[in-house]
This record gives sequence, C-alpha cells and structure tokens, in this order.
Amino acid sequence: MRDTPGQTDTARSDDASAGFEITDDFERFSQRNDVFSRALWDGRVRSRHTDGFFASYRMESAPRRADGFTQKDFALRNAAWLISDIVTNRNAAQGRREGFQAPISDDTPVAPDQVAIDDPAAMSAEIKRISGFFGADLCGITDLDERWLYADRVDTRDMSAAETGLPEGLTGVIVLGHQMDRDLVDTYPSALAGAATGREYSHEAAVVMQLAAYIRNLGYRAVASMNDTGLVIPYAIKAGLGEYARNQLVITPEYGPRLRFSKIFTDLPLAHDAPRLRGVRAFCDICTKCADACPPGALPYGPPETGGANISAIRGVRKWTSDAEKCFGFWAKTSTDCAICMRVCPFNRDFARRRHRIWLRLALSPLRRVALWLDRGRGKRVKPAAWWGRSAR
Repeated sequence: MRDTPGQTDTARSDDASAGFEITDDFERFSQRNDVFSRALWDGRVRSRHTDGFFASYRMESAPRRADGFTQKDFALRNAAWLISDIVTNRNAAQGRREGFQAPISDDTPVAPDQVAIDDPAAMSAEIKRISGFFGADLCGITDLDERWLYADRVDTRDMSAAETGLPEGLTGVIVLGHQMDRDLVDTYPSALAGAATGREYSHEAAVVMQLAAYIRNLGYRAVASMNDTGLVIPYAIKAGLGEYARNQLVITPEYGPRLRFSKIFTDLPLAHDAPRLRGVRAFCDICTKCADACPPGALPYGPPETGGANISAIRGVRKWTSDAEKCFGFWAKTSTDCAICMRVCPFNRDFARRRHRIWLRLALSPLRRVALWLDRGRGKRVKPAAWWGRSAR
C-alpha cells in the first residue's frame, strides 16, 4: 500500500482489527469532492433544486402543505440548527465554514502551564466523564491516523482547496457521539425529522467546543471539529464506538445508527480504545432493508467494493459506498435531509429495553437470520402530524 503522511506500520496492523480493507490505490480524500461542497461548484451536482434546498434553511423558499413539510416543520428544523449555524458563520468572511469545511477556531488560549499527566488511562477516563458532563452520549479515543484526514479543506469564498490548518504534533482523536431523537427519526423523510439532525449538530458544537476548551485549560492543544478536517467514521470505528454498515452509518450497541459524531484533535496524553467488531458486517451481508427503502437507489447491494459511482467516494477503501450524487439529489428535491436508511435499519432500536438487547444478541450471533426475520414490519414511517399531536398533549 502507498504510504501517506503519518501512516505507520502500527496503523496498517490495526486495519484488520477495525475491519478496514485498504488497497494499493488509496488516496486521502479531498473535502472539495464532498457532495455538499460539490453542490456549490460542480454542475454535475448542482441543479434547479439546489438553491431551494439551501434557501429553505433560511426560510426563503415556500414550505409545502404536505404533512411534515409545513412552515411549522421547517421552523422547528431551522431553529434546531441555530447554534450550529452561529458557529459555522462567525468566520465566513475568511472563507471558513467552521465545523463543516474548516476546523472550529480556538475560543480560549492554551494555558502556559501544563497539568502533569502521569497516567494516560486515568486521563482518558476523566475525559470521558467530562464529555458526559457536557452532554455527549458516547466517547472513545484513538490515535491520529493521518490517512483519514482530508487532503485539504475548502475555502468557501471561491470553493478552492486550502490547507486544513491542523497543527503539527497532535497525537490523538477524541470521538464524541450524540444521540438523535428517536421519535423524530421515525418521521423521515420530512422537514420535521430534520430537526433531529439540527438539534444534534447544535448540541455537538457546544459539547466539542467546551471539551476542547477544558483540554486547552489543562495546557494542551485541542482542535474542535465536526464534519470538517477528517472523516469521522473511521475514527469512530477505531475508537471502539461501533461498526460500519451498508447504510454508510456507524452501528453502535447503545443507539444503533441514530448518532451524529464530532471529534477533537489533541496532544493530551491519553490511552486509546480498541475497535470492537461484534458482527454487524455479517448481519449487513444478509440485510438490504436500507437499500430497498432508498428512494433514489443510492445505497448498494452486494458485498463491499472499492471505489464508487463518482468523485464523492474515497479511493482505495473496500466498503459499502453510496452514490452521493443520487442521495443529495433526493435531498435537494425534498428541501431537507433524508435518513430513511437510518429509520428502517434493524439496529434502530431502544437498547435500554431488554427485548431489544435480546434481539441485538441474536443479530450479532449465527442466528442473525432469525433476528432479521423478527425485524419484519418494523421501521415504518410515522406521520409527522402524529408527532405534533403527541407534543401538544
């Protein structure tokens, strides 16, 4: 395999334990080729629906009368995004869309005196405790494997490639998971369901910035990051939070696929977690519910493969890969995000309940076909009006 900056023999040997299959033509991904960035510069993605999609987040496009797409639905979705939007837009004049196409700027300096860290394992336990205090639902820690950093970031003034700006010498990645509201997820696709996405982006912006500030106050560097700077899914898997699935999501034993992830790049001495492969891949090998339910047919059937349908797929990784152009095209037409694949996923369950924990054990065992059979009929869409009705009582 071709070497990439920061790639070590340890990183290669860890691939099997994380379930990664890397081929010789691997290349780090340019964020400029992310489909959301391409929607702003690439005519192959941009369509007559694209401007309306982005305008709907500013209430500039007319809501429809359809259930789940009324003015109330868009109003709640956009309000849920507010805190994330404030963070994202604060340095827009410098071409930095922070949290999405640039790392979040430090709001506090690094303290001049470092707290001595004699026990990295104890420090890791403390970081996980503090992350929970600030509101994260999951926390895992892994090494900074540079293969999963973007090759560049996007200068949003002209959509050109720019340096990521990540400092040298950072060694670890703290990955945080933020649970999405299950009742709202049940109403996908709808503008109302988009409030579940927006709420967690706003939550994670606060959590990741506060935890990064705590680390800087200890005298160590910490760069808060959401969708920017690097691919969070490989880091989440390496940090032991879950496993990759056919629907392009990380399946966790606590919340299934119903999570957003954020991350912090740091030089704080920390013990790292190990990946946990429990059997999701084997279940997805026999399950195609997400692909069956995808309206534009963007999700794959069959085994994992290398490459993808267009430049929005990373090169040199054998995995299930969606057709991002088809996926985003559906988003643009509906003026909101779609997570039908999350809603219908058999792992989208409340694992606080004993019966769902029993199902999980079946799904991750040789009896996975029984678990798939038991899942029949689940995952149907709940009418958004029913959610509003419950909230009014």
